[in-house]
Amino acid sequence: MFEEQLGVDEQETNESTFLNADIQASSTGEDRLVSESEFIDIVKFDYDNTPIVDIVNDMIVDSVKRGVSDIHFDPFESGIHIRIRIDGDLHNYTTVPLTMKKNMITRVKIISNMNITESRLPQDGAIKGLIEDMNVDLRVSCLPTNMGEKIVIRILDYSMSSAGLENLGFTKENYETVKKMIAIPNGIILVTGATGSGKSTTVYAMLQRLNTERRNLITVEDPIEMNIEGINQVQVNSDIGMTFGSALRSILRQDPDIIMIGEIRDTETARIAVRSAITGHLVLSTIHTNDSLNTIERLLDMDVERYLLGAAISGIISQKLARHLCDKCKHLRPTTDYEKTIFKSSLGLDVGEIYEAKGCPECSGGYKGRLPIHEVLLINQDIKDAISSGMSKSKLRELVFAENSDITTMLQDGLRKVLTGETSIDEILRLIQLDDEHMNSYKLLVLDNTKKEAEEIEKEEQKSELEQFSI
Repeated sequence: MFEEQLGVDEQETNESTFLNADIQASSTGEDRLVSESEFIDIVKFDYDNTPIVDIVNDMIVDSVKRGVSDIHFDPFESGIHIRIRIDGDLHNYTTVPLTMKKNMITRVKIISNMNITESRLPQDGAIKGLIEDMNVDLRVSCLPTNMGEKIVIRILDYSMSSAGLENLGFTKENYETVKKMIAIPNGIILVTGATGSGKSTTVYAMLQRLNTERRNLITVEDPIEMNIEGINQVQVNSDIGMTFGSALRSILRQDPDIIMIGEIRDTETARIAVRSAITGHLVLSTIHTNDSLNTIERLLDMDVERYLLGAAISGIISQKLARHLCDKCKHLRPTTDYEKTIFKSSLGLDVGEIYEAKGCPECSGGYKGRLPIHEVLLINQDIKDAISSGMSKSKLRELVFAENSDITTMLQDGLRKVLTGETSIDEILRLIQLDDEHMNSYKLLVLDNTKKEAEEIEKEEQKSELEQFSI
């Protein structure tokens, strides 16, 4: 769609150095507010001699090639500052002059099928295209601000959507647990996490594992992110009354074995999903929560009856994306006392050294790419009974994280990937905020270990003095 109108290869060669320099500076320096006058372009376009159509196409294709997840068009008095998000962080990209500000916004709205005459209300649009053999979907959001319309283009790269379950970064233990989950003939399995954390990729991988001629699989999605042969996929269209709820009611009359719901967003969808799970169907879905316990609480807040939720829920997979250490420049360093305590408390291991980020021309900042960190909980009968009986959150936490429960916490999974050199402990602790209870216990352990070491040193000194005195 866009590729025919450009030639970005030459531009990439000249400008990749500037991108690397900018990312390295922003990754290694402290976060701070950047004023309009400090914005540094890493790519420059010839706005005087190049049609705006070509410039917009160039930006999109170049962003896809760079692995960008979002393109931000930020309006200022002097024009538009464009930033790109790579591996979770925003970086400067280019500046659109004031003379081209309106043309740039209008062009993006046109190719997104938005109303170009409406600038007072938020609008959503989409662009679909085949770029260098990659099926890429672009979701476009337009928001009126005091400086003009702000646009964000989300680049949905489906190159990982067809990946097998075994290729999604699960540890061996978590992979086996997920296989147990999807082998259960009925119940609801939820994949949770923030926007852009790879939830859809995980759900699609499970669907493809379950997709056989002996099963009737139906999905209801908004949007349909990937067409899968052998699966009946339904697109939500709220403009004509085709909501998740109305689609699900019809799907239940289609003799389904497995139902996939793109996202549980409201009470109606949550209730139908849970009731479907207890009437002999396997239901897969996603929800925006941080971990297993918050997922249970969220569904209860949606007025799902406790006894139904306890009976229906069979597994929860929570995930976040951590930055991957650059294999070219990562290097080993000794662990601190605090880090040793975290490893000992979480994994029962004595860890003397771990990899950390350094930074090189290959990666710019010490990280390159991202990998998933998982929390995988297979719901056992004790947890089901606890949910149904209305057990308090604190008691439920104790039960979920008991030694005999089938769970690998996100912290444990992250620390294991630190040990394999895939990511750093700084990245894991940035993603996973340890609660006060954990922090206090870790601090006490550190202090206790320090106290014991001091006592042992004192005993050794006293013993040495006695030996010298006896001589």
